[in-house]
Amino acid sequence: MEIHFLGTGSAYPTPHRGASCVILWYNGSCWMFDCGEGTQTQLTKSVIKSSKITKIFISHLHGDHVFGLPGLLCTIGLTAPDENKHVDIYGPVGLRKYLRTSLDLCQSILGYSYAIHEIHTADSTSSQVTAEVDLLHPDENMGREIHENPSGVWEICKDGDLQVFAAPLKHRVTCFGYVVEEKDQPGALDAALLKSKGVPPGPLYAKIKNGESVTTSDGVVVDPKDVLGPSRPGRKVVILGDTCDSSAIENLAYKADCVIHEATLEDEMKEKAIENGHSTPGMAGAFAKTIQAKQLVLTHFSQRYKDSDSVAKHVQQATHAFSCDRVLAASDFSKVVIPLQK
Repeated sequence: MEIHFLGTGSAYPTPHRGASCVILWYNGSCWMFDCGEGTQTQLTKSVIKSSKITKIFISHLHGDHVFGLPGLLCTIGLTAPDENKHVDIYGPVGLRKYLRTSLDLCQSILGYSYAIHEIHTADSTSSQVTAEVDLLHPDENMGREIHENPSGVWEICKDGDLQVFAAPLKHRVTCFGYVVEEKDQPGALDAALLKSKGVPPGPLYAKIKNGESVTTSDGVVVDPKDVLGPSRPGRKVVILGDTCDSSAIENLAYKADCVIHEATLEDEMKEKAIENGHSTPGMAGAFAKTIQAKQLVLTHFSQRYKDSDSVAKHVQQATHAFSCDRVLAASDFSKVVIPLQK
């Protein structure tokens, strides 16, 4: 599991930092979180292939998080044509209308299917939802309407070993943070014990890893619990949009392996940051401490901070609030590896 940062600046792209975009790479698939203006250009400079993008999660509808989306969808169809490809897109109410309008006005045909799944809050207005079949874009499949469940959680999607949840963040517009959870992973196989039981390396190993009992050619039944070590806890990654108060996602984010939190302005500008719905490094560090995160990565820096040296103060301030030195300042094209726990 890897986190790739394509854009780590706020407001607009510059030569120093692109607009917001994060990629979660997992077992060969790429999930994108936010898609600011210029994301296509950033992709061409990175190791990420647009053809591998299967899911896109939008935190909110401010331009520096969504202006790159229509163009990216078109580029995927042009550079990696595949009529069997499908992309699922998740985000606040209004995202469906924004994409339909953009693609329709430009008469854009993608050549693959997509669906937009809108996340509803209590104040979502039905006038924003245009789900009638006759308004679907030619490449669009009907998406889901995602509502808060009785436990107060938005269950976004489940795909293989990963499940995604969301909760609202306090910003100037409706905004969400996403939590990606990996299910617990099987323990290590005891190869020596398997050999002694007459189980040869190969397909049977995979079945055992999946929790299936197998029978050897000699009729010996091998139970997974007898040859597998203890399971390893799955990983948890928290990717937040713009926020001046992340408390609503604290429970979901608890004990995250990595939390990605905005730090638009330094601590001395806290009043201005909050006024604009943003955070400081100290606020990000305090949140990471509250949820007992293992690592904090800062991003979404004001474009006044032009290089890694200029955000060194951000790291110091976040480290102090976090009471932990596992703090990084993301830069464009940087990568963070999230290892499995031993």
